[in-house]
Amino acid sequence: MSGDIKLPKIIGPECTVQADGKVTLDLVQMANAATISAVGIRRGMPERAVVIALATALQESKLENLDTGDRDSVGLFQQRPSQGWGSPEKIQDPRYAADKFYSALKKVKGWERMRVTDAAQRVQRSAYPNAYEKWADESAVLARALTGRATGAVACTVTGAPALRGAAAAAALMNGLKLDWGKGLAKTPAATQAAGLTVVVSDASTGWRYAHWLVSHASATGLERVRFADLEWHAPDGKWQPVSADAGVDERRVVAQVFS
Repeated sequence: MSGDIKLPKIIGPECTVQADGKVTLDLVQMANAATISAVGIRRGMPERAVVIALATALQESKLENLDTGDRDSVGLFQQRPSQGWGSPEKIQDPRYAADKFYSALKKVKGWERMRVTDAAQRVQRSAYPNAYEKWADESAVLARALTGRATGAVACTVTGAPALRGAAAAAALMNGLKLDWGKGLAKTPAATQAAGLTVVVSDASTGWRYAHWLVSHASATGLERVRFADLEWHAPDGKWQPVSADAGVDERRVVAQVFS
């Protein structure tokens, strides 16, 4: 496991998360944070588990999917193949790595009542057992936003030529949703169109989970806009703004539009 890691100063496009606190990540870090959160939610883990997972990944890898580390450690959580976490290829799949972390955390008796650093250490067995605690506040901010307890809280600025366009971009978004959210997506039907996709939701919290996930993964998928309730995010602006009066307010659908 790694030692003390500080987040570097971000140069270029970034994501700002504001939910009773503020955290700034780059586009890759934000996408990984959203995936870690989504995996926890679809497993039925409480928000506290997401906080612990995010704090662990921040300490171990700066939320970057590393291909090297201490001894044979790799991935977001710097899990070691030699310690039974899986093959290097599997561990470098963020969804697999997050799932394995939550499985291990769930086996820790009383983890819900532990400090973040103590719960993380029971899973990681790091040489730096108290290092995770310094990320507790940042992780709580991220978790509040990514679990849907904050409105318009994840704002990423995405500039330059889109990674994908049209049907290819819409397909990439849908594929990512299915991979991260799994069977949980069946409870919130999603439909793909050439211009993007729509996710039907039952309540505002669920809607913001998906809206924030979509924005978090915008840079790699060609996402241009996300609209939910009375707010809309636009990639080049990187902000959530009130929708125009004639557009109407829809609290049952998260609408994602890709670049044409």
